[in-house]
Amino acid sequence: MECGGQAPAFTMTNTSPNSPKSSAFDQYHAPSNELIEKCVHCGFCLPVCPTYVLWGQEMDSPRGRIYLMKLAGDGATDMNPNWVSHFDSCLGCMACMTACPSGVDYGKLIEATRAQIERNTPRSSSEKRHRHFLFETFTNPERLKRLRLPLLLYQKSGFQAVVRASGLLNFLPKKMQAMEALLPKLGPNETVAEVTPAIGAKRRRVGLLLGCVQREFFPQVNVATARVLAAEGCEVVAPQAQPCCGALLVHAGEEAAAIEMAKKTIDVFESANVDAIVTNAAGCGSNVKEYGHLLRDEPEYADRARRFAARCKDISEVLTDLDPLATRHPLKLRVAFHDSCHLQHAQGVRSQPRALLANIPDLQLAEIPEAAICCGSAGIYNLVQPDAANAIGDRKAALIAPLKADVIATGNPGCVLQIQASLARNGHRTPVMHTIQLLDASIRGIAPGTLLK
Repeated sequence: MECGGQAPAFTMTNTSPNSPKSSAFDQYHAPSNELIEKCVHCGFCLPVCPTYVLWGQEMDSPRGRIYLMKLAGDGATDMNPNWVSHFDSCLGCMACMTACPSGVDYGKLIEATRAQIERNTPRSSSEKRHRHFLFETFTNPERLKRLRLPLLLYQKSGFQAVVRASGLLNFLPKKMQAMEALLPKLGPNETVAEVTPAIGAKRRRVGLLLGCVQREFFPQVNVATARVLAAEGCEVVAPQAQPCCGALLVHAGEEAAAIEMAKKTIDVFESANVDAIVTNAAGCGSNVKEYGHLLRDEPEYADRARRFAARCKDISEVLTDLDPLATRHPLKLRVAFHDSCHLQHAQGVRSQPRALLANIPDLQLAEIPEAAICCGSAGIYNLVQPDAANAIGDRKAALIAPLKADVIATGNPGCVLQIQASLARNGHRTPVMHTIQLLDASIRGIAPGTLLK
């Protein structure tokens, strides 16, 4: 194997020719050796891996992590804390998959490895509590809804401004500081109707995945999504009983809980009788498109999950497949577009959002350098690895600032929060919003100044 940077920091077990090999992994969905062997260690993944770019350490690159998977699978190392740390530091951004000439499905490998880690290795009590809080909160729309009022009071009363200016946050643990820095600016709690009728002749009947953070902290994105779809002749069904899709859980290795949420999501949407299920949060979209793999061992759901996944489309995919009906009014704005990792890498959706923006009159599209590299959001990454996430975010902010954009557009709520926080930390106040909000503003004829308030 090609190696660069420091030597791997993990414990090797006895690997003499006469000693029996025993995998460090349990046998339930262990990382596929077939996928591991596809990696030829060519190094094409290195320039796009955020942690390798940040630290230059081989074991914090995709090929280094795959090597660690192989060692554990062969029984040459156990899953000790140093070994685990290299997987905890991975953002799961999947940029390596786009760059890989051998077609290594790193996404399936990292998710399987993380599930092994959560089942078979201990975490500190404080880390367990922190992760439990994140999963119990951010995968539960009802709990997020209950958080809105205290957060609104914190922001609207001016207390947040006082706390930030006083330096009190410096006395909090880094992970709590990260959570406060990422708080979205809350507005009206808009809701999407159970059924939004198509404007004019109905061309399609689509379901809308509302998400959790999107539903409660960015309701304006869901409302804009439904409005645009209706304007383009789609009847929109948004089942209010839909649960979390399980994306955060899957990406963090909480496989069993994610499977149960996936089943409930399928149950809810199957009864909606829709042509497609529309997603507007890239992390959620990448997850539901993989339900066939997640539920592959569930006899009652395996086939249903594959059919469900085949109907899931990002909002930009759905709209670019339709001949536009609604008039686009001019938006005289310079827009820097940020590719969400789970949109461009996990879903392979890159040209469609750009096409939607390019069709808005007077809108000037600016490309952000190093578009393939993550902003540092990555699900709960910026809440469990705040130092690394901030460093990656600062790099992204430094690339955005020279573009002098009026607004940054992206397709994922986590990216919105991360980029806003990174820009603010570096003294920039450029607004960040979902791509669909710009298209909605154009169709409705909203003035740019009003949009950016």
